[in-house]
Amino acid sequence: MRKLIVGSRRSKLALTQSQQFIDKLKFIDPSLDIEIKEIVTKGDKIVDKQLSKVGGKGLFVKEIQNELFNKEIDMAIHSLKDVPSMIPDGLTLGCIPDREIPFDAYIAKNHIPLQELSEGSIVGTSSLRRGAQILSKYPHLKIKWIRGNIDTRLKKLQTEDYDAIILAAAGLKRMGWSDNIVTTYLDRDILLPAIGQGALGIECRSDDKELLDLLSKVHNHDVAQCVTAERTFLSEMDGSCQVPIGGYATIAQDNQIEFTGLIMSPDGKERYEHTALGTDPVKLGIEVSQVLKKQGAYDIIKKLNEAE
Repeated sequence: MRKLIVGSRRSKLALTQSQQFIDKLKFIDPSLDIEIKEIVTKGDKIVDKQLSKVGGKGLFVKEIQNELFNKEIDMAIHSLKDVPSMIPDGLTLGCIPDREIPFDAYIAKNHIPLQELSEGSIVGTSSLRRGAQILSKYPHLKIKWIRGNIDTRLKKLQTEDYDAIILAAAGLKRMGWSDNIVTTYLDRDILLPAIGQGALGIECRSDDKELLDLLSKVHNHDVAQCVTAERTFLSEMDGSCQVPIGGYATIAQDNQIEFTGLIMSPDGKERYEHTALGTDPVKLGIEVSQVLKKQGAYDIIKKLNEAE
């Protein structure tokens, strides 16, 4: 096996999860020589604006994909929720490894439970999906935009006027920061996750057969089935950072996939949700999208996308 160069964003989390994946590869073949190349993406540079205001698709991956096309790197390790549903021709997701906890973590000053926050309390999140679902269940709360990497947001919770913040639990787990920080994890009944949340997507060139063979040894078929249903739904609904969209699939009995898709208005007042079972993840994602479109969910998406 040749030397492998891995493309990764420069954040602590990105570098940590990249190293953790590399360690898995080296466990399979200790002779592997793997180097990380740090790449700064457009999404990393824009820290003073809400991502939904600058066009969310591909903000954290395009520069890394360009390095793949230019053969500056051999593979890229992405948080799958950052990867648009359409992969450019010539590239492929060569591997979906084991999934970390897919839910969101609620972190509050003095560990005050979400349901006990007083009227007007400020919850920080940069996600329209999170904000809409919180406002739907707790309309007396206020959502305030917050950006930055994990440690930056944790500092802002302590130094600014936030009463609580919501972060992806997977990042905290991978960083080893969850035990003393998290007040509680918000399950799917409170906050349906983002598409692909908690999963990694290992991207490489479609014709790199040697690397694809190696990646197949750490591929998790069940996780891939689940995220395929989720990402198909995202594609069918033309979802982006402009839209409060969520989706979560699990393997149910008889190896069927259970998938729930969600579309909401940013203010949390309109909610379209449907759950279905199936064995074909692509058909399942399409089925749920069609149900929500018939219910009127696509009207929200068109309005939000037209307002870009």
